[in-house]
Amino acid sequence: MSRRLIVEADGGSRGNPGPAGYGALVRDAATGRVLAERAESVGRATNNVAEYGGLVAGLQAALDLNPQAEVEVRMDSKLVVEQMSGRWKIKHPDMQKLALQAQQIARQLGGVRYTWVPRAQNSAADALANSAMDGRPVRRDLAAEPATTEDDVQPVAVPAPAVTTVTHLLRHGRTEHTPERRYSGRNDLPLSATGRAEADAAAVRAKELGIEVVVASPLRRTRETAEVVAAVLGLPVQFDDDLVELDFGDLEGLTADEARAAHPLAARRFATDTTVAAPGGESVADVSVRVGRARARILREHAGRTVLVVSHVTPIKLMLAAGLDVPDDVVHRVFLEAASLSTVAWSSDGRSAVRLVNDTGHLR
Repeated sequence: MSRRLIVEADGGSRGNPGPAGYGALVRDAATGRVLAERAESVGRATNNVAEYGGLVAGLQAALDLNPQAEVEVRMDSKLVVEQMSGRWKIKHPDMQKLALQAQQIARQLGGVRYTWVPRAQNSAADALANSAMDGRPVRRDLAAEPATTEDDVQPVAVPAPAVTTVTHLLRHGRTEHTPERRYSGRNDLPLSATGRAEADAAAVRAKELGIEVVVASPLRRTRETAEVVAAVLGLPVQFDDDLVELDFGDLEGLTADEARAAHPLAARRFATDTTVAAPGGESVADVSVRVGRARARILREHAGRTVLVVSHVTPIKLMLAAGLDVPDDVVHRVFLEAASLSTVAWSSDGRSAVRLVNDTGHLR
């Protein structure tokens, strides 16, 4: 076996923190052959903690294969690469523990260096991490499997080209809550007269976008908006319960000032921490999990098509966060107008691109 090994590692969290898992694999540096694969859930954790879990697992797999090996670790987490290279400090206690484990394993190897790679070049480890988050752990030691002779090799099909699915994200039109910016979650408010006019304007815009599928939250305001647009497009509306707005619980119908007056501590914590639920309701992290399910269904069932998703502020912001590959707390830094349009393109090779955010040109 070669004394030079490559470890590819990644980790992810659906909620950050949320259900998390890591993926890691070891390759022979000379041939590129995969020698070992690891994927495991780490329970509820952040992306960074999961990424460190992948690093530890990858280094341990390399050590098990060859304690004398020189190892190059490749990760798309600049944070982990810079911290393990000694250029950045590690402040988080959980990350400090995992970094110490990684350092202890690394000292038993012939040498370890860390290299940052773009996410697209770390797709194998990313796929293993997703397998772990989907409840499918992996532990394979391919180096111990029988080697394949040339006569045994079957022709390999050329991989299909990457498929891009475009999602146009339309927030519903105005209701009576919108002008006063009241918490508006699971209520059954209809569109206001202004909101119906906004839906009409959005329908005109949608005709220019080549939309083939319409998927919407079933709440009344999104249902009405989607039906106006779908009628102009000549398409049916598919409803998805995972696209409904965050349940604001006891804050429903209140302005931010009223919420702070009625629930001082709870409202403040909810507004600043994505893992804290509104009193009697949901957290942003809770919504992130179900929006992730809806996104996966859309990309699986409508791959390669152009899809209009009619939803609410929080689910749309979380779709944008996923498209940008940033933590969920970005929801506190994005503003979306009623009937605004945002766009994310998703490639089957794991890449994504946010093309548009909060466009209201059709409402002028």
